[in-house]
Amino acid sequence: MARLVVMYGTPKDAGAFDKHYFEIQVPIAKQIPGLRKYEVSRGAIGTPAGASKFHLIATLHFDDMQAVQNASASPQGQAAAADVAKFATGGVDMVFFDSAEI
Repeated sequence: MARLVVMYGTPKDAGAFDKHYFEIQVPIAKQIPGLRKYEVSRGAIGTPAGASKFHLIATLHFDDMQAVQNASASPQGQAAAADVAKFATGGVDMVFFDSAEI
């Protein structure tokens, strides 16, 4: 399996972020070809040292890294990426990787 993890920084307006994210971004992203599972964090995000700079973390699951690349290049992936600038006022970090169960 491969993962795309999207970490959204604390936005200027959390209510507006949440409304846009769940009403617009999620429906776009759920149409991305090859997406197997879509998870989001719930509640506050913490670290061992205390509060985190992140408001929400999304984890998108794909079969492999080629599927992640294909998803990013698809019209739906491009639309989801373009939409981020409309609501992610706290910034966003994205990482992707292959994973293995051990």
